[in-house]
Amino acid sequence: MPWNNQSSGGGGWKSGGGSGGPWGSGPWGQGSGGGNQPDLEEILKRSQDKVRQVMHGSGVPGPLILLLAAVALAVVGFYAFTFTVRPDELGVVLRFGKFDRQEPPGLHFRLPYPIEEVLLPKVTVANRTEIGFRGATDNRSRAVQSQEVLDESLMLTGDENIVDIGFVVLWNIKDAAAYLFNIENPEKTVKEVAESAMREVVGKSRVQDVLTEKRSQIEQEVRELVQRALDSYNSGINITQLQMQRAEAPAQVIDAFRDVAAAAIDQRRIINQAHAYANKVIPEARGEVQRILQEAQAYKERVIAEAQGEADRFLNVLAEYRKAPDLMRQRLYLETMERVLSSTDKIILDSAGSQGVVPYLPLDQLQPRRQPQQQQ
Repeated sequence: MPWNNQSSGGGGWKSGGGSGGPWGSGPWGQGSGGGNQPDLEEILKRSQDKVRQVMHGSGVPGPLILLLAAVALAVVGFYAFTFTVRPDELGVVLRFGKFDRQEPPGLHFRLPYPIEEVLLPKVTVANRTEIGFRGATDNRSRAVQSQEVLDESLMLTGDENIVDIGFVVLWNIKDAAAYLFNIENPEKTVKEVAESAMREVVGKSRVQDVLTEKRSQIEQEVRELVQRALDSYNSGINITQLQMQRAEAPAQVIDAFRDVAAAAIDQRRIINQAHAYANKVIPEARGEVQRILQEAQAYKERVIAEAQGEADRFLNVLAEYRKAPDLMRQRLYLETMERVLSSTDKIILDSAGSQGVVPYLPLDQLQPRRQPQQQQ
C-alpha cells in the first residue's frame, strides 16, 4: 500500500520510524527521538475486516457502511496528516527532503509522505561525553566503576611532564536544524573537539597548575575553547559544563608526584604560619615602640617640669633671702636638719630637759628601720 513507507513522523528514509531518516532516526544516523504510532496498514486492514463482517451479516443498511468508511478515512487522515512532538523534543519538518520549519511540542499538521516528513531530536536532554575513561552505571544511572583509556587521557604539559586526565563534557542541542544537517556524528565531534581543546590548554600549563592550583580555571578555558570550535562548525550544540574527573600523574611516577604535592602543601602551610606570626609580632612590636616613646616623652616632660619647679623655688627663696637674710638662714638650717634627722635612727636627748626623767626608747619601733638597711 502507499502508506507502507510512512510513519507517524512521516519518515522519508526509513519506514515505520517515528522520526525516520535514511540510516536510522536522523539524516546522518544520530538518534533524534520520536514515538512509535500505530501502523496505517494495520489500521486499514482492521477496518476492512470490520466492513466485511458487517456486509456478510444480516443485511446492514448502506448509511452504516458509509459511516464506517468515513470513520476509517478519518482515522487514516488523522495519522497521515498529523504528528505529535513530545515535551523534550522539537519537530523539524522537511519538505521534499529540504528543511522547511520547526514545530514546538504538541500536536501539529503536515502534508503526507513523501511530501513532508518529520524529525524529532530531543533538545532538552543533557548528553554526556566521557574523555579519558569509560564509566559503567547502575540501574539508577550512577557511576559505579570506570575504565581508563590511556590513548585519550595521557597529555603533555607545558613543562614537559605527563599527566593523566579524565573529564566529562555535558552538552545539549541549541539549534535542531544545524545539529541534524551540519555534522555527521555529534557524539564523536564533541569528543574529538574536547580532547583537542584539553590537550591545547594542558600543553600551555605547568604540571603543578593542572594537578592542584588552577583546575577550575583550566576547565573554564577548555569549555570556552570547545564552544568556539563547535560554533565555528555551526553544529547547533551548546556545551553546558565541563568537569575534570581526575588529574594525576601516570601510575609509574604517581608516588613521586604525591610527595611533591605534599611538599607544596607543607610549603604553603609554613608560609601561612610565618605570615600569621608576622601579623602577630609586628603589631605587638609597633605597640611596644609607641609605649616606649610615650614613656620617654612623659619622662622628659616630668624632668623638665621638676627642674623648672626647682628653679622657680630657688628664685623665690633667693628673693626672700635678700629681704631677711638672718631669718632665711635660720629657716633653711631648720628645714635641712629636719630632712636629715628624719631618716636617721639616732635619738638626741636634751640634757637640761631630761634630768630626773627616765628616758624611754621605743626599741620596737626603731628595729624595723634597721632591717631595710641590713638587707641592703
